[in-house]
Amino acid sequence: MSKNFELIQQAGMERQVMPDSGMNAASPATKRNGNGNGNGNGNGHRNGSTLDLGRVAREESLKLVQRIFRLQAGEPPHIVVFAGIDQGNGCSNICARAAQTLASEIPGSVCLVDANLRSPSLPEFFGVTNHRGLTDALLEEGSVRDFAKQLRPENLWLLSCGSLAADSPSLLNADRLRVRLAELREEFDHVLIDAPPLSQYADAISLSQLTDGLVIVLEANSTRRESAIKVMENVRRSDIQVLGAVLNKRTFPIPESLYHRL
Repeated sequence: MSKNFELIQQAGMERQVMPDSGMNAASPATKRNGNGNGNGNGNGHRNGSTLDLGRVAREESLKLVQRIFRLQAGEPPHIVVFAGIDQGNGCSNICARAAQTLASEIPGSVCLVDANLRSPSLPEFFGVTNHRGLTDALLEEGSVRDFAKQLRPENLWLLSCGSLAADSPSLLNADRLRVRLAELREEFDHVLIDAPPLSQYADAISLSQLTDGLVIVLEANSTRRESAIKVMENVRRSDIQVLGAVLNKRTFPIPESLYHRL
């Protein structure tokens, strides 16, 4: 068993694998040659492997959405926080793709919230401006929907981070946040929140205590077992429901059929 799966098991988290479509890794049925290329002909990701990675990412995103939002025994969660263990685990990308997939699967409305005020990236991901967003909604009056931007599909909305200042992260601890989250719960069928990394900031913990649960993102061959265990201990002490874990950028250095026998 790989150290990555040991890490997830020891952290006490549910298995859920979702490779990043932008990763530099071999696809499940791809072998590497001495030059490090995926197909042995010097073309790297050409000849279909890039398309394979995109297809795998979409499939895994759908599995994640179904497990978190569609296959719950009871009432499905309405507001879910996504947070990586460390910076650069691919959490923002996974959260954005999950929101897109969920919006394409349900007739209801989905709002994606960029609460990573330390390092926001969702406006760039969707190619929209950051004009008026979460911080503005926490400081100004008006309907929370007025601060969100409609995307595609038409039932998907983005509440970007908004105007930023040195003290903007402190807004996530303000009482006003609780009010705005209640409004988001009323305005949208599902809300996905992209939060800062768990090992560096307390933002994700504070947000998760006000929502229905947390999805944790780890990066294969990068996230350390000690960091994951420490984070999970903090999550448990905070009485937060962990809805799932994502092992991002997993590689398959051996054929998938053999991999599943290990």
